[in-house]
Amino acid sequence: MTRFNDTVDNAVLVPVATAYQRVLPSMVRSGVDNFFNNLGDVWNLANNVAQLKLQGSAETFMRLNVNTFFGLGGLLDVATEAGIPRHEEDFGQTLGYWGVDAGPYVVLPLLGPSTLRDTAALPVDRLGDPVSQMNDVAWRNSLTVLHAVDTRSQYLRAGRLLGEAALDKYSFTRDAFLQRRRSQVYDGNPPDDGAGNSPAEDGTESK
Repeated sequence: MTRFNDTVDNAVLVPVATAYQRVLPSMVRSGVDNFFNNLGDVWNLANNVAQLKLQGSAETFMRLNVNTFFGLGGLLDVATEAGIPRHEEDFGQTLGYWGVDAGPYVVLPLLGPSTLRDTAALPVDRLGDPVSQMNDVAWRNSLTVLHAVDTRSQYLRAGRLLGEAALDKYSFTRDAFLQRRRSQVYDGNPPDDGAGNSPAEDGTESK
């Protein structure tokens, strides 16, 4: 599956993302990124509330209002300039917060690295995505593609560095992903390895 994803990425996503980055001015790309980040804050807010994170919920609610009303619908990230941090939370993190183990590492078609827990959370995350709930199919598909291209363009340099530096790209990607997701579940303060940590959260992979 990793080889399949790499093939699609190199043949389609990288060329399109490269053209996107070269053709559109950085100001326009920033506006697109800010717009999708603002939409994402709707779901971030829901998951902050589900995790009983009062500060994260309050600040995300403030971000939504500030960027929507004063940032031209989210095209401008006024909230960050005002010092209001972004708290990214998804349903996989919410499940982890409430004790659901990550489960084995898996690689999904086109979506890439994941875990069993995050894969099970994907349908709920999709329901929480405002774009996926649009009734206009043409607009929904166009925004979905634009979001994918914009996201991939932000990792072009990182992808090149990974390909050049990693002796084992698969293992490096797996370990980096599991470490990052564990850090996200614990808000950057994961417990020390050892007794009391589930094998899933320690990065156990299915054989």
